Amino acid sequence: MQIEEIRRLIMAGVPDSEVEVDGDGTHFTAIIVSDVFAGKNMVQQHQVVYKALGDKMGTDIHALSIQTYTPEEWKKKSLFRVIPTS
Repeated sequence: MQIEEIRRLIMAGVPDSEVEVDGDGTHFTAIIVSDVFAGKNMVQQHQVVYKALGDKMGTDIHALSIQTYTPEEWKKKSLFRVIPTS
């Protein structure tokens, strides 16, 4: 499965999300930032992502490491990347 296809599926299934995916074609990592995670525990957040991926999990995607954040959490973790403009 292609990284861009995973990214597209997550973005389609997780409203207003920012998604970054990396991987080797079988094992993947994903960082997903969305307000939809607010008020949900980690298991519930991951269930949202698994639902977005549907039957691809366990078939086309052998392993997926998921990191989920609300926009506020993302900023607090200092993971927010700002590209300076000149």
